[in-house]
Amino acid sequence: MTQKEQRERLGRNDLDLEDALIDEAANTVTEGAKRLNRKWPELIVTGLFGGIDVGLGILAMVLVKQTTGSEILAGMAFGIGLLALKLAHSELFTEEFLLPINAVIAGQANWTQVFRLWSVTLVTNLLGGAVFAWLIVLALPDYHQTLVDMALSYINQSSLAVMLALSLLAGATITLATRMQQGTSNDTVKAIVCMITGLLVIGASMLHGAINAIVILAAMMAGADISILDFLQWFGIVIPFNMLGGLLIITLPRIVRTRRVLWAVRKGRISLEELEEQSS
Repeated sequence: MTQKEQRERLGRNDLDLEDALIDEAANTVTEGAKRLNRKWPELIVTGLFGGIDVGLGILAMVLVKQTTGSEILAGMAFGIGLLALKLAHSELFTEEFLLPINAVIAGQANWTQVFRLWSVTLVTNLLGGAVFAWLIVLALPDYHQTLVDMALSYINQSSLAVMLALSLLAGATITLATRMQQGTSNDTVKAIVCMITGLLVIGASMLHGAINAIVILAAMMAGADISILDFLQWFGIVIPFNMLGGLLIITLPRIVRTRRVLWAVRKGRISLEELEEQSS
């Protein structure tokens, strides 16, 4: 028996690939196409709620940080915001890099739609998060110093190399965590992934543009010595490297792994409906 015949015997599909890869391709292309083809109102509201959901996690993080002084516990508390994103079907920038790109490669969407998704999600995340940050600052004056200290720790990095590395790690971690959650329908497992992701991103002081920006905006509202220019310079460095971390470290290897399936759908050798049928 040849190697190809053995692979086909062990799988239930006719694409000469492991069944798990067929499932991954079908799920990511379908979900990516749905997200990219959202109408403007749904896209905007989903992004706004993404910022609000993350704001909930930041509220929990600040409360635990001031009470315990522990970055690790504060990070796990922040996981509440990530869990809210999942359960409320909101959208966080850098969260879903794999889905839209797979949809484009498979010919189910175009790059203009990808740019629209990412740009609108980033802007609306910041807007929704800023509103929630304003409420935190208004309602909890005793926590202002904690917000300021955390924001300054994000802005003031020991070197550019450290800043870039922490940004790459944050983008990769959030993207991988999202991919892990897509691999299970168990809500308990999803909650555990959220807590671990929060522990890693916040506990290791990673730099995530959309998440940290909400803390920095809250600190600025609370009177932190951070100028708009300081914020924009920080933001302009962190966001591109968040994207590189998610795209190069996590997304690209997975595209290579399922490229033949994606290309077969694009070329019409198999329809998306047939692909979903083979994965079911």
